[in-house]
Amino acid sequence: MARVKHEGQWYGLDEGESVLDGLLRRGVEVPHSCRAGACQSCLMRAERGEVPAKAQVGLKETLKARGYFLACACQPDGELEVAGAGADLRVPSRIAALERLSDSVLCVRLRPEGGFEYRAGQYVSVLRADGLARSYSLASQPHEETLELHVRRVAGGRMSGWLFDEARPGDALELQGPAGECFYVPGRPEQPLLLAGTGTGLAPLYGLVRDALARGHTGPIWLFHGAVEASGLYLVEELRELQSRYSCFQYRPCVLRGQERAGVTVGALDALIKEACPRPMGWRAYLCGDPDLVLSLRKKLFLAGLSLKDIHADAFLPSTPPPQQERE
Repeated sequence: MARVKHEGQWYGLDEGESVLDGLLRRGVEVPHSCRAGACQSCLMRAERGEVPAKAQVGLKETLKARGYFLACACQPDGELEVAGAGADLRVPSRIAALERLSDSVLCVRLRPEGGFEYRAGQYVSVLRADGLARSYSLASQPHEETLELHVRRVAGGRMSGWLFDEARPGDALELQGPAGECFYVPGRPEQPLLLAGTGTGLAPLYGLVRDALARGHTGPIWLFHGAVEASGLYLVEELRELQSRYSCFQYRPCVLRGQERAGVTVGALDALIKEACPRPMGWRAYLCGDPDLVLSLRKKLFLAGLSLKDIHADAFLPSTPPPQQERE
């Protein structure tokens, strides 16, 4: 039977059980969120024993070399001694400001207390003092003094509920990351860009488009933002102002329900994209937000002629509770 040792205590793992599930089942607190190997908030370090290769998929080579792995994806064959992510991976920060962008979206600005390098559009794991962790995309630019996160209120959500109702400027948090490949890469300034997202999937796209424009991108940039209703749209005026300043940038918001009004299309996001960009061959695409929509758009753009190497996706996976624990 596989066993894992953590802080001097051995724990047996059931057949096919991950290190994360086994430790949580025994009451050991381990930061985690998506439980799908995407957010990287459950990073742990192997001090002794062999880590399965699939538990390190998506990690930087420097992390792999130091024995880091994703606890949610690690199902060891034998004995494994582990430790939590070290201070070398985490940067202390404090909340600098909280601002409502809409009824359901909160702009959270964090001020790192130390160096924090990232690319606009990547994501970070935010950890509270009690170990609660969630991942959020970065809407800010690397030269800015604070990190900008867009947090959607989730019914019963522990982190979003705390940030909306209880958190105050000055509260301490830790940052882990960054991670993610959804960022602008210079080198082909004339290449058309297609950016599409739903809900707070706008956050990385907002950071990415401003980064591309600041770096002198000259090709067409189409940003599509979808919501169920008009109340789900935000940063509308900011994006329209950006559109007025850059002739290459087009902002296209849409909603599934509601009345047609100036500048906002009523209809499905994928239909709007197909109508505006029927032949995207040679384009570069960035897709963020709802996992089902991201997967569907990725497939449709590929079938329409877009190369898979030019499709960058960041699906927003919800936090998932361990077995027999109520979902947020």
